[in-house]
Amino acid sequence: MKPRPNDQQQPTQHNQKKKIGEPKFLSCYSVFQRFPQNKPHLYTHRNQEAMDKFDSSLDLIRRLDPRSITSNLSNICALVDDEEIVADLLSSVDTPLVVQNCSKTGKDYLCCDYNRDGDSYRSPFSNVYYPELSSSEINDAPYPSDLLRQLEIKANDSFDIYRDLYYEGGISSVYLWDTAEDEDDNALEEGFAGVVLFKKETDDKSGNWDSIHVFEVIKQSKNKYLYKLTTSVVLNLENKKSTNGGNLGLAGNLTRQLEQEQALELDSGVNLETNHLINLGQLVEKSEYNIRNLLQAVYFDKLKDIMLKDLRSVGDVNDKKMDDLKQGEIIKGLQSL
Repeated sequence: MKPRPNDQQQPTQHNQKKKIGEPKFLSCYSVFQRFPQNKPHLYTHRNQEAMDKFDSSLDLIRRLDPRSITSNLSNICALVDDEEIVADLLSSVDTPLVVQNCSKTGKDYLCCDYNRDGDSYRSPFSNVYYPELSSSEINDAPYPSDLLRQLEIKANDSFDIYRDLYYEGGISSVYLWDTAEDEDDNALEEGFAGVVLFKKETDDKSGNWDSIHVFEVIKQSKNKYLYKLTTSVVLNLENKKSTNGGNLGLAGNLTRQLEQEQALELDSGVNLETNHLINLGQLVEKSEYNIRNLLQAVYFDKLKDIMLKDLRSVGDVNDKKMDDLKQGEIIKGLQSL
């Protein structure tokens, strides 16, 4: 179903993101346009002042406490007197995922810009928006095509197994949408896009891991497809259980891209649907492995160097033991995610 072309409905001030079905999303918000170096073309139709506002806002967000990124983003959007810049900021800055419950199935699912319509979010289990939409809104809300919806159901089942194996808990959600201009085209053959979401919190709620994998499947030739993936991880860890005084916390995010061209062997008996799931699963697995290694190097190895080199010369033995204890608690927090 095509979204309304001249949608005049405005979401509330705190949630002014673009709808995923709008034509502008396909041309301006593809998965490889989420980085600052790919953003300038968004403002080719606008003046330099708008571009400067957007760049300055991103620069400010990068310098503020990442643990407060949600409130920081909301405050900056309130200060920016431009709806398009606000929408671009909301689509460019990753924030911790929000959990919502599907009343029809009783299952929790993750909310993001890609399953949103106004202030409602579509459940991947029931395909129903919550809070529920009116009959007129349902007719205009973006939904995946029937063929893609079947793949979405199987993708949620597959990545739920992945989540259980790798995270041993948490929540996962997968959302797909059509990218073909002709709604009669076969989405599995012509290509599509989607997002895979994972959220895991520590047992004491002192830390969380949110990973967002936005992908696009592009047909290259008859049996060859290009898979593009942009992965963002939002990490927040704190040692709330510490009884030795002082607090130590780590927070931040990393974003990386991967792409892979794959020739599908349809003669092997594996259908196109299964081939797409296998290739996407392997790409997500590879990306998460790379991100975890980067986080280990950026956060924990660097933290260890600071404690062993910089603090050793100015602290006494008791301070060193306390610092080691704090570091150990943070590492345990990451291991529990």
